[in-house]
Amino acid sequence: MTQMIEANVEREAPCAGLRIGDVAPNFSARSTTGDIRLSDYRGRWLILFSHPADFTPVCTTEFVALAQSASEFEQRDCALMALSVDSLFSHFAWLRLIRDRYDIEVRFPIVEDPTLVIGRAYGMVAPNDNDSATVRTTFFIDPHGVIRAMTCYPANVGRSTPEMLRTLDALQAVDDGPVLAPANWAPGQALLAQPDASLDTVFSAEGQTDWFMKETKRGSRK
Repeated sequence: MTQMIEANVEREAPCAGLRIGDVAPNFSARSTTGDIRLSDYRGRWLILFSHPADFTPVCTTEFVALAQSASEFEQRDCALMALSVDSLFSHFAWLRLIRDRYDIEVRFPIVEDPTLVIGRAYGMVAPNDNDSATVRTTFFIDPHGVIRAMTCYPANVGRSTPEMLRTLDALQAVDDGPVLAPANWAPGQALLAQPDASLDTVFSAEGQTDWFMKETKRGSRK
């Protein structure tokens, strides 16, 4: 069974209370790859995501797509970890079905959360909900255990794996900073420099926007 997360999590991180910049609540639990603890992933990037239920159509397409792209996340030194309320043996049966039907093995861990304790601590489910059927939340956690980005989709819309990779690329690129990733940025494209907040820079800029809109190549993913 899912073990209790840190004793102070529900006090410090109530449902929907987590924000970008918060330290991801630690937990230990059973998963399809054995007993795991979130803190064991410190030192590398981690994408923690919930899915409404095993044996559901949208979730199945997501897991096939993520398994097919697992090596791309690995190249970015990023681990994947899934979570749902289903039992460990339900996860096993579902992964066997995926392998037999789509000829792809899902090797990243899927955590069981039958008591909803992890989902509630992360704001994936409301405090009084009895299931997570409407939850499709993703947390991008950096090597220091800090939440750097979050997304939330409804149960009837699947995630975009390319966008997950692009978000990860952008987060890693701005860490080379101080730089900014513009809309639709992709590796190899120019990033934006942090504006110089001084009046001299504003008045000396050649163009009207040059003081706050300046491209730079720094920060591209290696």
